[in-house]
Amino acid sequence: MTHRSNVPPVWFRLPPGFHDIGPDDRASLNSFAEALNSPAAQQELAQLMDGLEELSGHDIVHTSFGFHPEGPGGVATSLFSLTTRPAEQTNSRLTVARTALAIARSTLWTSSVRRFIDLASALPCCLVAGVISVPGVEQRLFQAKVATVHPDGFHLLILDLTSTSVQHADAYTDILEAVAHTIRFSDPAVSAPTATGSSRILELLQ
Repeated sequence: MTHRSNVPPVWFRLPPGFHDIGPDDRASLNSFAEALNSPAAQQELAQLMDGLEELSGHDIVHTSFGFHPEGPGGVATSLFSLTTRPAEQTNSRLTVARTALAIARSTLWTSSVRRFIDLASALPCCLVAGVISVPGVEQRLFQAKVATVHPDGFHLLILDLTSTSVQHADAYTDILEAVAHTIRFSDPAVSAPTATGSSRILELLQ
């Protein structure tokens, strides 16, 4: 769920392996790093929290890290984020279409897939996913983005999942699409549970 007073409440569900983290967690993570007695760990965590604080200045209202086992002793990591922005005009379908087109036109993509998602809410929703190449960064990244709108018509929602594990592109795409199907705009705790999409990430990364 989103918690900021200046954005409408949004509920969603992430699959196992994802852990919420934000700028407010800096103190507890600093304590953890100090307990490790590792200057390197303290520096890496400080850089991580600095990066999360920078993200909060880009309309990002929620961040979570994904950790999934990969091979003997390995782990695949990912970053999930939810961004809310004011809708530029009142036509929701046009807002989502223009946003998805702007995402797809980015020169960072080296390959991508684009498709509409049929939500139970009937709200317009588009997905763009693939591999990006960032200038100055040798390693390629997988990224998937979903654009949809709040029912109030005044807010654009963008879900983002990014990982260096480009070999799991299909699984991560499935994850983000499944998360999109869990989006609710009223507290799901007061209503009966509904079936949600599943993700192959648990099968592929274990």
